[in-house]
Amino acid sequence: MRYASFLKNNGIIGFVAPSFGAATEPYYSAFEAAQNRFRQMGYQLFIGSNCYEGCGIGISNTPKKCAKELTEAYCDPVCDVLISCGGGEMMCEDLEFIDFARIREASPKWYMGYSDNTNFTFLLTTLCDTASIYGPCVKPFGMKEWDASLYDAMDLLCGRKLTQKGYESWQLEDWPEDQKTPYSSYHKTIPRKLRCFIPDGETLAEASNEVVHLQGRMLGGCLDCLKTLVGTEFDRVSDFVEKYKEDGILWFLESCDLNVFDIRRAMWQLEHAGWFRYTRGFLIGRPMHFDEPMMGLDQYHAVIDIVSHYQVPVIMDLDLGHLPPMMPVICGSVGDVNLRQQDFSLDMRLI
Repeated sequence: MRYASFLKNNGIIGFVAPSFGAATEPYYSAFEAAQNRFRQMGYQLFIGSNCYEGCGIGISNTPKKCAKELTEAYCDPVCDVLISCGGGEMMCEDLEFIDFARIREASPKWYMGYSDNTNFTFLLTTLCDTASIYGPCVKPFGMKEWDASLYDAMDLLCGRKLTQKGYESWQLEDWPEDQKTPYSSYHKTIPRKLRCFIPDGETLAEASNEVVHLQGRMLGGCLDCLKTLVGTEFDRVSDFVEKYKEDGILWFLESCDLNVFDIRRAMWQLEHAGWFRYTRGFLIGRPMHFDEPMMGLDQYHAVIDIVSHYQVPVIMDLDLGHLPPMMPVICGSVGDVNLRQQDFSLDMRLI
C-alpha cells in the first residue's frame, strides 16, 4: 500500500471538483470562507479549473473536463494534498476519462472527500494501491467555529492524529432556515448511541458489555456509489482482497439516498460479487435515511441479515458519512478497532 507524505506547515492545499463545484450558495460562500481560513493558517492554495463551475449534469463540468482536472492535479507536484469541493451525483461518468495508469505511476498524494467522491477514494485504493482519506469535503471548513471533526480531518491530513474516537452527539436535522448561514456549525442535538452485533451461533446478536476488537485493511465508502461499480471494468475488488487476505478486510460503509431495501439490495450485490471475502468485520455509518423502517425492515437488519453468515462483528451508527459529524478514516490503512459499550476507538496504521 502506498502512503503519501503528510501536509507540512505552509504546504499547498489543492481543491478540485470532480463531482459538484462551489458554483451556488451556500457552497460558494462556504468555499470562500474556507479558503480564507486555510490562508490564515499559513497554507498556500491551488484552485482547480472546475471549482466554481456548475454546467455539468450532477457534476461541475463535463466528465472529460472533470477527469482532466483531477488527473492533472493529482499528478502535478504543485499541490501537496487535494480536497474535493463537494459530493454530487454522477462522478461515475468521470471514471472512463481518468488516467489511472498515470496516477498509479505518480507520487502518492492524499485525496480527501466523501459521498460521490467514493468513485475516486475507493478506486485510488483498489486500482492504484494508494491510500486515500474518506472525510469531509471543503464546505464545512467554511464554518465560523470549526467542529471537532474538522480539526480531526486536518490533524489526519497533517499526520498528527491517526486515532479516531468519534463524537458525543450528531446532527439529524439542520438548523432552521432563519438560523442557518453558509458559516453555521453542525446542529448536533442527538446523543450518539452505537449498536454492535456479534456472532451468536449462526446469527448476530446485539451486544452491550462485551469488549469487541476488530483489525483489518480498511476499505469502503458510500454504498450508493459502490453498488454502481460492481461488475464494471473498474471493479478489481476481488484482486485487492486476495492480495490483502492475510490482513483481512475491515469494511466501512454508509449511505445517502438509499432506503432500507436499497441498502439490503446493495449489501446483497456486494456479497454476491465476492467483495466480502476475507472480511474481519463491518463499520457501518448512520444512513441519511435514519430510522425509516419499511415493511418490517429496519436499517440494522438491512445489513446484518446479509452478512451474518460471516460470523464477524458489525458496529453500526458510527460517525461516518452523511449525518455529521464524520470522523475521517484512511481507506487502505490497517484499522485496529476497540469497542466496549460506547467507548470506541479506531487506530489506523500505515503498513
